[in-house]
Parts: sequence; structure tokens; C-alpha cells
Amino acid sequence: MLSRYLKAGVVAIVGLCSSTVFAMPHGQPVARQSRPNDHELNRQRADAVKEAFTHAWNGYYKYAFPNDELHPVSNGYSNSRNGWGASAVDALSTAILMQIPTIVNPIVEWIPTINFDIAKDDSEISLFETTIRYVGGLLSAYDLLKGPLAKLATNQNAVDSLLKQCERLASNMAFAFDTPSGVPNNDIYFNPPRTNGGTTNGLATIGTLVLEWTRLSDITGNETYGDLTQKAESYLNSPKPPSSEPFPGLVGSRININTGRFEDSQGGWVGGTDSYYEYLIKMYVYDTTRFAAYKDRWILAADSSIKYLASHPASRPDVTFLAMYNGRQKIFYSQHLACFDGGNFILGGLVLKQQKYVDFGLALTEGCRNTYASTATGIGPEVFRWVEKDTPTNSKANPPPPANQVEFFNKAGFWSTGSNYVLRPETIESYYYAYRATGDQKYRDWAWDAFIAINSTARTASGFANLDDVTKPGGGGLGDFQESFLFAEVLKYSYLIHSPDNEWQVEHNGKNKWVFNTEAHPLKVVGPLV
Repeated sequence: MLSRYLKAGVVAIVGLCSSTVFAMPHGQPVARQSRPNDHELNRQRADAVKEAFTHAWNGYYKYAFPNDELHPVSNGYSNSRNGWGASAVDALSTAILMQIPTIVNPIVEWIPTINFDIAKDDSEISLFETTIRYVGGLLSAYDLLKGPLAKLATNQNAVDSLLKQCERLASNMAFAFDTPSGVPNNDIYFNPPRTNGGTTNGLATIGTLVLEWTRLSDITGNETYGDLTQKAESYLNSPKPPSSEPFPGLVGSRININTGRFEDSQGGWVGGTDSYYEYLIKMYVYDTTRFAAYKDRWILAADSSIKYLASHPASRPDVTFLAMYNGRQKIFYSQHLACFDGGNFILGGLVLKQQKYVDFGLALTEGCRNTYASTATGIGPEVFRWVEKDTPTNSKANPPPPANQVEFFNKAGFWSTGSNYVLRPETIESYYYAYRATGDQKYRDWAWDAFIAINSTARTASGFANLDDVTKPGGGGLGDFQESFLFAEVLKYSYLIHSPDNEWQVEHNGKNKWVFNTEAHPLKVVGPLV
């Protein structure tokens, strides 16, 4: 059955022709498309992604449930997220959107049995990871099953327990905010409640809590959750000292939890800082009335990124990446993680009705597409670098490509410094936003290309494995770990881009009734729709 889908996709891809794309904000007609819309092809592709999701779920459920992750080569399992069934919780919102009741209901029935008072083996708990995966996953499932997809659930008492369990988990973690400043410690333990003793926290790990905890407050009526995270966020949005903001809106990466002051001035749109910027505009989407100041900070960061961080490799001036920075020095370094940035700029442009952000987001998305199209597997690397035409050859911050990668850099505009792939979603995520903004079918084709590459290279008999080296045919060998975000993000965005329009889709009828957290869990918007 799957071969039919693959064949259909290959035929469609071969038949593509290129054209200029014009993104139109909020409901205006798309000027041109790279090919006509094909509803049957879309259905076949969505069904193929759904089959891949079901394949991965069945393997996890058989060999690993209710543990956190499947080891998809050895069929073992692990508990890197405290033994609360991370893959099941992360999979739930995707199974709901795919409308697979045979997966949805067993998860919903099981969640009330999770003991969120105890972490397996008293393991260290990440406030950030637990928030985006567990809190976000439970809230999203609750919103969907109490809203547009309530018909899927057979046990409404169990649906009610999703919220109760979410509140219990957040309440158990709330002591992390008991610091002199209110900036939380990210690394905590439950029995007894304690931290790891660290004195700093990261920009993203502080700034990627506010959406989920505010949503929890809004549903429960308990303002404590939102208040805690919004107070922590206040230090990020009014950074001190001034030197920690080398460009307007762009700040450092480490914050002292005792004082709330930044301890450095380096950062960018990469791992460790990325989702702080992501959530600034998403909080505005969530409630334009309460979080207009967050939007203003996003605009500052976006404008500075376009002005100061946009970078074009010496060998490929047509390609656009975002550089990192250390103070005001640019570092030509990026990651697969950063490839969400195109989608975030596009979202900002749509809701603010600012075409310049959509256009820049499309350029960033094309840059990340280039990292996929340039490798032997058709999948982008974990870490990559480049230099600009005027970069000194003796630069320590931006060294030239090593001799064995000069030829590749001359052709592709980047070289890999970390060539593995851990089932990350960010490039497909940006394709999704690009398609929702423009209606251009090429973004569906790019997402299909990525899905085919992952499905043909990383798929095992029971799931999907991480790859050792995407620059080598076959991925250079398989690892033995299946991240929970395969379910939450990779397969969700791969499915949604091909599936019919509906209220949970970005830019549905020119408005956003839902906003996706950084783990791709959709949460219901409460403010005036934009």
C-alpha cells in the first residue's frame, strides 16, 4: 500500500516546474502556484504519513509502552523523560488530529494512571522539556477533545482527567520558581523537592513556559501558573544589564536565577535561545489583548535579525541563513533546530500583516531546504557553518571550511560540523507555515521530499531511528533511539500540510483559532483572533 503513495509522490515531484512565489497576508489570493492543487494526491500523501505514524505507534506500543521511548533497532526502551510515557503523551494530539480513535482512546484511558508525584529512579526533571511535552501535550489533547474533536473520545471522565493530571504535574514543578528573583531553576527533583543547585538558567528554558502555564491558568481559573511564568518572562523582556542586548530585541543566553540579570551577550535563533523568540509572537496570537508587549519585543528581535544577522554564504549568495552572535560579532553557525525560524517569521508576518516578515521567512525556509537538498540522504545535518565573501581566512570565530569540505561548500553554501539527524521537525515545520501563507504547492512537495527521505532512510521494522551521517548514502548507519517528538512534530506537520483545511490549521480563513507550542501541540486561542 505504501509503495503506491511513494510512487504517486515521485511522479508528482518529477513533474514540477518552478515559478516565482508571492506570499499574501490574511486571506488575499495567491498570485501564482508552482503546480495545480491535486486533492487526490494530497489525500494519498496524508494517508502515507498517517500510515507511518501508525507504524511507529504500533512498534512503540508493542515494545516500549508505557515507557518514554522505543529503541527502534533493538526493540528495547528507555526513560529519558522521567518514565511518564513521553512518546504516548506526545503522540496524543497528533493521533487526535489524524482522527485515529483506536490510538486516541487507549492513551486517554491510560493517562489518569500516571503518577506525576514520582520521577522514575528519582531522575532529574527538566522544567522546560516537561512543560513542552507533557504539560503542552495534555493541554492540547484536553482542548481538542473538549472542542472540535470531542466525538473521538469514548470516556469523558478520562478526558477531564487530562486537565487534572496536567494541573498536578505543574503544581509539583511550581517550586522551581521559588528563587530570589522568580526566575526558575530548570533542573529539579521531586522526592524530596529540590534543585540541582545551579545558579543560572537559559533563555529558552525560561522563555518557553509562558504559553503552556498561562493556558493552564486560563482553563483552571488558577492564576498562579501564568503569574509564575510571566514574572520570569519579565526579566527576559526587560533585559539587564544593557550590554546583554547587543542588538535591539536580541539578548544573551544565560540568566542568573538570583538576580534575574543576564550573564552574557551571545545568542541567536539556535538551540538554547530559539523558542524564547518563537513564543513572543505566539503569545500575541494566543491573546492579543494581554500580550501586545510580547509582540513588540518580537518585532524588535525580528527587525534586528533581518538587519544584523541575515547572512549569505560566499559561495551561494542566493542562500539566506541567520548567524549567531557574540556581542556584536556575527558567528556563521547554525543548526537544524534553527530551521523553525522561517516559519516563525512567516507567522509573525501573517498576524501583523507585514509582508517583509513573510518574505524573509520564505527566504530562510529556502535556505533550510537547501541543507536538505544538498545531502546524500535528502535530510539536513544537525549543525552547519559557512563563511561570507569578506570573512578573513584567519578568523578564529569563523574559520574557513576544512580542505575535505571546500568542494561541498562551493556547491552548497555550507558545510556540516555535525552530520547526524535525530528525527528533528524544524524544516518541515517551516514548510508547513510557508504553505499556509502562500498556498504554493511547492512547499507541499518539499515536505513530501523530506518525508520520503526520512521514511526510506530512518524507518525500521518497529519505528524510526536516528541517523549517524546524513551526508552519506543510507544515513551512515542507524542509531537506536526514537525521540518522542517524532510523533508530536515530524509526523504532525508532515500530515497537516497535506490534509484539508480545518479550524486547527494555521491561518484558517485568514485567522488563527489555535497556536502551536514548540512541541507542535495546538492550544486554543483565547483572545481576539488574528
